Amino acid sequence: MGFFDKIKAGLSKTKENMTVKLNSTIASFTGENEEFFEELEETLILSDVGAEASMEAVDRLRDVVRERGIRGSEEVRDALKEILVEMLGEKGELTLRSRPSLILVVGVNGVGKTTTIGKLARLYSQQGKKVLLAAGDTFRAAAAEQLGVWAERSGVDFVRHEEGSDPAAVVFDSMKAALARKTDIIIVDTAGRLHNKSNLMNELNKISRVIDKEMPWADRETLLVLDATTGQNGLAQAEEFKKSAGLTGIVLTKLDGTAKGGIVFAITSRLGVPVRFVGVGEQADDLIPFDPEEFAEALLS
Repeated sequence: MGFFDKIKAGLSKTKENMTVKLNSTIASFTGENEEFFEELEETLILSDVGAEASMEAVDRLRDVVRERGIRGSEEVRDALKEILVEMLGEKGELTLRSRPSLILVVGVNGVGKTTTIGKLARLYSQQGKKVLLAAGDTFRAAAAEQLGVWAERSGVDFVRHEEGSDPAAVVFDSMKAALARKTDIIIVDTAGRLHNKSNLMNELNKISRVIDKEMPWADRETLLVLDATTGQNGLAQAEEFKKSAGLTGIVLTKLDGTAKGGIVFAITSRLGVPVRFVGVGEQADDLIPFDPEEFAEALLS
C-alpha cells in the first residue's frame, strides 16, 4: 500500500469530520463571495489548522480567486490544494550521508517516541542500512527494555547503560560502537520527562555537546515526536523543544486516531519545521515518509 492509500485509510476519522465539512464548503462556491471565505476559514480552524494558518490559506485563496477569475468549485478546490501544498513545504528526505549519521529523537512521554524509533530502525534496516539504537532515556523505568525489544525485532544493534545513568555517556559509547561496527545510522532515544523542564532541556544540550565534540563531521537530524490527537496543545511542546533542541523535523504519530488532521498545517506554519514522517497505524510499517502533495490530495479527494 502506497503513501496515498495509507494516508486515505489512516485519515478515515479525519475524513469523517474535516474532509466532509471542507468539501461541503468548497461545493458551495459559485464565485467570489465573502460568506464563502468566512465559512472556509471557520472550517479550517475547527479542523485544528489553527487561526494563523487558516487566515493565511484563505487570504491567499481569496487573491488567487480574484486573479484567475475562478467561478467553479473544482477550480477553487485545485487552487486550495496548491496553497495547502505550498504551506506544507517541499517533500524532503533526511540528510544522512555520513557514516555514521545520527538521528536524535525527542518528545514528551506518551507520544509514541519509543515505538517511532523502533519503526525508524525497521525502515532503514529494510533499506539495507546498518542501524544502532542508543537507549538515551535512562530516567524512565523500562525505556531501555522497550527499545531493546524493538532492536531485537528489527535485527539492529543496541547500546544501553543502567537505569539512571548519564544519557550523554550512552551516546558517547554508542558513537564509539558505531565507528567500530561500521554503522550507517545511530538513532538516539532521549528522556521525555525529568523532574523539571529545564533539566530535560539541559540533558538534550549535553548530548548535543558530546556529539559536537566527538563527531562534528557527522550528519545529524533532530526529530520531535508529536501526538496528532493532542491538537493545538502539542504546539506548545513543539515550541519549547524547538528553542532547546534545534529541530530539523517532526514525526506526527496517531494521525489515524484524530478527526482533526489540520494540525499538520498548524505545525509547519507556526514552527517553520517540516513534517518528515507520519504514523497512520499500529503496524511496524505504518510510519511513512510524509508527502505534502499526497496528503493535501487525500484531504480534498
